[in-house]
Amino acid sequence: MRRPCEMPFEPAYFKLGIEEIENRARKALELLSPCRLCPRRCGAKRLEGETGFCRVGRLARVASYGPHHGEERPLSGQRGSGTIFFGGCNLRCSFCQNHDISQHPAGREADAEDLASIMLTLQSMGCHNINLVTPTHVVPQILEALALAMQKGLSLPLVYNSGGYDSVEELELLDGIVDIYMPDMKYAAREVARALSGAEDYPEVNRAAVKEMHRQVGDLELDEKGLARRGLLVRHLVLPNNLAGTEEIAEFLAKKVSPRTFLNVMDQYYPTYKAFDRPEIARRITTAEFEAAVKATLDAGLTRLYGTHPR
Repeated sequence: MRRPCEMPFEPAYFKLGIEEIENRARKALELLSPCRLCPRRCGAKRLEGETGFCRVGRLARVASYGPHHGEERPLSGQRGSGTIFFGGCNLRCSFCQNHDISQHPAGREADAEDLASIMLTLQSMGCHNINLVTPTHVVPQILEALALAMQKGLSLPLVYNSGGYDSVEELELLDGIVDIYMPDMKYAAREVARALSGAEDYPEVNRAAVKEMHRQVGDLELDEKGLARRGLLVRHLVLPNNLAGTEEIAEFLAKKVSPRTFLNVMDQYYPTYKAFDRPEIARRITTAEFEAAVKATLDAGLTRLYGTHPR
C-alpha cells in the first residue's frame, strides 16, 4: 500500500521572496549608523568603519562553521546542524564558554557573498538547517547574504541562536524569515544580569524578545523524524546558587508564552573566563541544584522539557 505523498518542507523565507528579503536588509543596515540594532544602542557608526559594543563593524566576522552534532537532537538530527559561529557579542558574560570568539574580534571578516557561500556549503554537506550562532549584532549582514543564497538554491530552515538580548525592533525585521528561534533565558533578576553580563535590563528585554519570537513562530513543531521545522526552543543554563532564577523564568514561559514551550534546562555550567573572580559562580552546579531547577519548571506547568537528566 502506498503512503500518501508528504508535502516538501519550505522555509519561511520562501514565502517572502528575494525582493522583500533585500528590502529588509536595507532597513536593517540603516540601524547600523549610528548603531541602534541591539538593546545596547551604542551609537557606533558601523557603516563608516567604526566597531560597536559588539566589537564588529560593517562586515560580519565568522569564527568557524560546519556540521555540529552537539546541539539539541531536533536540530542536530543525524547529519548535524549547520552552525555559523559569529565573532563578537552584545553581552559581557563573565562565565562565557565561547569567550575566545565572543569577547574578542575573532574570526575573519566575511561579506555577503562569503556568508552566502558558507550557507550553501553547509547545505551541500547535508546539514539539516542553517544555525546562526550569536547573530544579534550581524542581522543586516545575514539578510544580505540570505538574499544571495536564495538565488543560488538555499532551502534550509534558519535557526536564530542568540543570547536572548535582542530588541523587538530588530526581531520584527526577521518576521517571516526565521523558522526556529533558539534564545537563551539567562536571568530573572536585574542585579544578577548587571553583575554577570553587564546588562541590567536583560530580564525585561529578554522577556519581550521571547514573546515576540513566539508570536512569529509559535511552539516548536517537529517532523516525522523528530527534526525541528518551525517554532521556539528556549535554553536555560542553571547557575550555582540559583542565580539564574529558574522558577521565575519557568513561570513566565508557562503563563506568558506557552505551557508547551520547548525548554532545554541545561546543566553544562562550569566556571571559565572571569568566573573564578566571582566566588558565587566559581564552581559547578550540584545535582541537587539541577534537580531543583527541573522541579521548578515542572511545577510551573511546562510540559516539554529537554535535558532533564544531569550529565
